[in-house]
Amino acid sequence: MEQVDVLVIGAGPSGTVAASIVHQAGYKVKIVEKLQFPRFVIGESLLPRCMEALEEAKFLDAIKKQGYQEKYGAKFEKKGKICDYAFANKFSEGWSWTWQVPRASFDKVLADTVAEMGVEVVYETTVTAITFNTDGSSVTTIEDKNGVESKIAARFIIDGSGYGRVIPKLFNLEKQSNLPPRKALFAHTVDKKRSMDDEPNRITIVVHEKGVWIWIIPFSDGITSLGYVGDVEFFERTPGTTPEEQYRNLIASQPYIAERMKDVELVFEPRTLQAWSATTDKFYGDGFVLTGNVTEFLDPVFSSGVTLATVSSQLAGKLVVRKLKGEAVDWNAEYMDIMTRGVDVFRSYVMAWYEGTLDTIFFADNQDPLVNRQICSVLAGYVWDLENPYVKNHKTILKKLARTIELRDMIED
Repeated sequence: MEQVDVLVIGAGPSGTVAASIVHQAGYKVKIVEKLQFPRFVIGESLLPRCMEALEEAKFLDAIKKQGYQEKYGAKFEKKGKICDYAFANKFSEGWSWTWQVPRASFDKVLADTVAEMGVEVVYETTVTAITFNTDGSSVTTIEDKNGVESKIAARFIIDGSGYGRVIPKLFNLEKQSNLPPRKALFAHTVDKKRSMDDEPNRITIVVHEKGVWIWIIPFSDGITSLGYVGDVEFFERTPGTTPEEQYRNLIASQPYIAERMKDVELVFEPRTLQAWSATTDKFYGDGFVLTGNVTEFLDPVFSSGVTLATVSSQLAGKLVVRKLKGEAVDWNAEYMDIMTRGVDVFRSYVMAWYEGTLDTIFFADNQDPLVNRQICSVLAGYVWDLENPYVKNHKTILKKLARTIELRDMIED
């Protein structure tokens, strides 16, 4: 039976960041990944906060060599009105830029880099069972693509399996998210008319109608990721008998992109993803910790997925190192409380987005420069900065600001 210090499940950003941090501390780490890389996944627009985790994992040099599209902000559009946030103007200290990346390439770069460091990464390998011992060590049964089973003994397990949610499913830890189910219809496009109305160095989010929005994420190779997100009923009433017919009808119906994307060549047939929000009661247990989308995936609107994945694995990796050294770790206070705090901030903004509260704020005239900087910090992923009132008071402050704007507009009218 193979023996490792830490078994990491999943070779995405969450798994590789955690693996790198533990490996750098001198421990034997192995990653098992269900799929073969490269593989397609969404979550293509990163946030500046994740750069700190990528830096600590020693991935930045490898990423920079790829020439990915640098991202300096986020732009919102509604009926011809523009709200543009530049990360350089954010309230919180930290990185002011990041990248927009095709995830198939990006994730493989991270996995290849951690393998070059000396971490074994095995693909097309499925975890079928895990047995935990009383001391937190474990024996994991894995099965390769040929159906051959083997076992790995580990002192600790980091589950960064993303949508696979390996440990939550094996041990019945899954819980329904409080966010309503939504659906995305998306594709990669050959964006030959990019110069018409878009800067490539930011994500653009277009309000299509209340509760329905579009992402526009340009890559450095001339390809642009374009996706529609809304409730299932919206897509049921969208004309078209095939995903491509629906997709092109949606493009034609949206003034902001209709001309630019008219008859655009698609890299692949439009795909769908739906009912992605899920969570779990606990992000840790005796002998394991959950990181990334395994803990909770909210919604793609603010590009929080990779940030929560990398920050959680950055934190978890360092706590696992302490645990392996024999130090006491308060997983509730030092991990779950911290990650839950960040998730809750993003959740407040996601809910405010779909309710229309953020429409009122984003597209208001005469915006307060300080408030703009504080909200910009959240959009940059700095959702743990309690010096920022738009983080600390996230549950109430957005609605208060929107009401103030509405009252001001009424008085001025």
